[in-house]
Amino acid sequence: MSSRPSPVPAAAASTTAPTPPAFNKRLADAIDRDGSVLCVGLDPRLDRLEEPIADFCRRIVDATIDAVVAYKPNSAFFEQLGATGWQALETVVRHIGGARIVILDAKRGDIGPTAAAYARAAFEAIGADALTVNPYLGGDSVAPFLADATHGAFVLCHTSNPGATDFQTLPVDGRPLYHRVAARVADDWNAADNAGLVVGATYPAALEAVRALAPRLPILVPGVGAQGGDVDAALAAGLDGGGRGLIVNSSREILYADDPRSAARRLRDALNAARERHR
Repeated sequence: MSSRPSPVPAAAASTTAPTPPAFNKRLADAIDRDGSVLCVGLDPRLDRLEEPIADFCRRIVDATIDAVVAYKPNSAFFEQLGATGWQALETVVRHIGGARIVILDAKRGDIGPTAAAYARAAFEAIGADALTVNPYLGGDSVAPFLADATHGAFVLCHTSNPGATDFQTLPVDGRPLYHRVAARVADDWNAADNAGLVVGATYPAALEAVRALAPRLPILVPGVGAQGGDVDAALAAGLDGGGRGLIVNSSREILYADDPRSAARRLRDALNAARERHR
């Protein structure tokens, strides 16, 4: 019998799929690929709809997809319809189909198995790429949303609403609470490069302070448009060193425009012009 040795198996590395990039890297790459930092918030108000909620959102996606880097469906507008709404939300996310980043705006925050169940609902059942989360319960309530590096969590830091100053600016050991949140997320919770922050465009000074505390984190910026946030001020305050690092959300100004496509393109162009000014 021949003593010829058996063929040597191929190296494991050649048959192993490459590790997907962490969410923050994927987002930065998408900004470069799509040439946009615009996010369209899908907040379909029932009193303004003349068609089924899924049809309305799909129409908006089809009209705006060439102008945006992300969509942010607000789960409350779908949840209010019960099972029909959840089905509509899944339909809309499937319609986007991975062509753009999907950030589910649900502001979840709970502990242990409950937080893990919320994470599975957002990332597995719905198919979102990222989720907004509330840090009030502490690090163990946020950890399940950051457990998979390919999915992101945007942590509420200084929100865009008038009541943000009720608690978020209270002093904690001599510094505002939102400073503490920003520093904790940047220093301790971003080990997998998939954590971000939420800071409203209506508070540009807060946005500038957060960028100084978290120079590498992506920041989701609501409040442009109907809430009165200024595009130029927001980008001057919040861009990172590479002219990225922000995802600027607009909802009503695009959803209910006479021509959503034109409205989205105008805002994208204004954002890109501001990026060039403030690089």
